[in-house]
Amino acid sequence: MFDSTVTPGTGMLRASSIAAVKEQLSAALEAASGLDDAGRVESIGALEELVRVATAAQAALTRELDASQRAVQADAGLAAEHRGRGVALQVALARRESHRRGRRHLGLAKVIATEMPHTWSAWRAGRVTEHGVTLAVRETACLELEDRLEVDRLLAGTPDALESLATMGEREVAGFCAKHAARLDPASVVARRRKAEEDRCVTLRPAPDTMTYLTALLPVKDGVAAYAALTKAADAARADGTDERTKGQVMTDTLVSAILGGHEATRGAKVELGLVMSDHTAFGTSDDPTHLDGYGPIPAELAREILAGALTADEEVWVRRLYTSPTTGELVAMEASTRRFPAGLARFIRLRDQVCRTPWCTAPIRHSDHADAVIDGGPTTGENGQGLCEACNYAKQAPGWRARPSPDGTIETLTPTGHRHHTRPPALVTIHDRPPIRIDYIPAA
Repeated sequence: MFDSTVTPGTGMLRASSIAAVKEQLSAALEAASGLDDAGRVESIGALEELVRVATAAQAALTRELDASQRAVQADAGLAAEHRGRGVALQVALARRESHRRGRRHLGLAKVIATEMPHTWSAWRAGRVTEHGVTLAVRETACLELEDRLEVDRLLAGTPDALESLATMGEREVAGFCAKHAARLDPASVVARRRKAEEDRCVTLRPAPDTMTYLTALLPVKDGVAAYAALTKAADAARADGTDERTKGQVMTDTLVSAILGGHEATRGAKVELGLVMSDHTAFGTSDDPTHLDGYGPIPAELAREILAGALTADEEVWVRRLYTSPTTGELVAMEASTRRFPAGLARFIRLRDQVCRTPWCTAPIRHSDHADAVIDGGPTTGENGQGLCEACNYAKQAPGWRARPSPDGTIETLTPTGHRHHTRPPALVTIHDRPPIRIDYIPAA
């Protein structure tokens, strides 16, 4: 199946050589394999090992890229504390993943070969997955190098350990490393726990069928106590058999009621939701999808339900006209002034771009960035603006990054290695004769 004329060494890591392997595999998929079931299972396993080795090769190249880029930035006079900026984003763009994942890949690549060499060897041999290695590195991050090397030896440093590693699931790898980290340096584990408690937070992300995942990262005692309280409330509500809701439904409703109605921090506070829809959708003559700021697309029926509920309740509703491209459906402008609605180009950019404009990064927008920098004469306009997450905006301040807007709404980003990436705002609404509208409302306290 593969070209045996390629000799081992750096040549095998060239993009052209890797592409040749991909083409051979792709060509092999055009016809039936001709294997029996035993052969199919063996090939599935062999391909899985190939995937693992390929991710190890990515890590090796990532480590080399980081060292090279740091040297280039040092030659350019960049301060030591800023060297390495933008490398994770280059990795993310190459892997077509988010900037957050790029940072994780870079961090793993920088420590695995020197601080967990036996695990690195097992990864290169295809004995462990990239995620398994990531968990091993995470669970030993709090240790001094000597202790980390000891956990590495226990995990993959002997033939018996390697045989055991090959049978471990990813959670077992994490548990093994956590157990030995606690045994070797319990004080560091305690310090890590206290640091983790400082990182407590609440996040929101879309779920299927127009639902959301509202996630709280809590200290274990608080999380267990909160869950127990919700469980107790659900059991009490359903004790007499008259409440037809499921246990999960009662727990969810209790949580929402406690946050929105009963907590001092939220009582009387204004909670703003932004809907973007065409006037056809708003008045029921079309079922074009709408956009909920901070979530994404939602069905027209749900948008009208939210709007109708706001109009019939003691809630404030504001309307602002937004203008779309007559050919693409992208937002291109907004009204210069509105009634009772604060004007702001940053809000327009956030509505237009929806999430971080960097390809494959779906992080929330935190910064309104000048594609063509102000210092280079770039104007503060919607055409020259792009919504970025904080990490991507800072990464693009490293030497060698350039961005250029085009009249058609495209922004071209040039990385320090000369790779070009083009992005456009997503089409937000279906094109109609009349402009879409944005509807904001503040639920009654």
